[in-house]
Amino acid sequence: MPRELLEKLQIWVYAAALALGAGLGLWQPDFGATLEWLISPIIAVLLYGMFAQIPLLHLRAAFANRRFTMALLTVNFLAVPAFVWVLTHFLPSHPPLLLGVYLVLLTPCIDYVIVFTHLGRGDARLILAATPLLLFVQMLLLPVYLWFFMGGQAAQIITAGPFLQAFFILIVLPLGLAVVTEFWAKRSAGVTRWLVATAWLPVPFMAITLFLVVVSQIGRVEEFFPLVSRIVPVYVIFMVIMPLIARVAAHMFHLDTEAGRALAFSAGTRNSLVVLPLALALPDTWILAAAVIVTQTLVELIGELFYIRLVPAVIFPELKNL
Repeated sequence: MPRELLEKLQIWVYAAALALGAGLGLWQPDFGATLEWLISPIIAVLLYGMFAQIPLLHLRAAFANRRFTMALLTVNFLAVPAFVWVLTHFLPSHPPLLLGVYLVLLTPCIDYVIVFTHLGRGDARLILAATPLLLFVQMLLLPVYLWFFMGGQAAQIITAGPFLQAFFILIVLPLGLAVVTEFWAKRSAGVTRWLVATAWLPVPFMAITLFLVVVSQIGRVEEFFPLVSRIVPVYVIFMVIMPLIARVAAHMFHLDTEAGRALAFSAGTRNSLVVLPLALALPDTWILAAAVIVTQTLVELIGELFYIRLVPAVIFPELKNL
């Protein structure tokens, strides 16, 4: 199959992966749970393939885009918290449930958002360049937000360890390997051929990632379904509204079309795979928070399939000045 055809059919490939993961996870939940450890390394391979397609040795222009950086910080750390605060007023006043919602919605994604931005024809270099800043700011502000929304007890549970571990495995390692690959591709025909071959990695490894997340976590969602089902509308509303807010912000900061798309993907994509270890490390009385985060992952992964079509076609179409 030509790579272009595979990319054209990617939505159907992802839908099949989601369906297969859900079916197997519900049929054999114990087996599915044993696959959880594979999620991080598979995402690392996925991101390596994605990073290798970005001219990493020419990222200086992305760092210099101050308007995009200001728009990114404004949307993710001002507009999103304000909107989340409004949304959670429609949820039950149940601390583990609310903690899960706050953990996942207040933290912008730092990993597969780069993949979806690329698939949605946004400027993935801008998101990549902003990744360290996004990680630092969310680590700094998440305890503040939790204290503001829930009180000091919730803020005390957040530690930097899981964030840093995920950042190294999911970002630093694949990014470093991609830089080395691009560097040596200029000096070796064999490495050049390998660099070309890495263009095949994103679609199949995204499908594997979707499968692993669903098959390993669907049992936890089923266990708490009566409660977590009540937050699904909140997650859907969040994904619908955030690209519209990003559209307004892109106009305010005079971003170009591809930068606007990148902003929309960052605004609507949350850090579920990184904050999930935080929830899993909580006492048993707070385990519902993990199910809440996993539910957001499932809603988001389905929503991203719409994003990669609708963001470039409807929210930020071609040849439009923002």
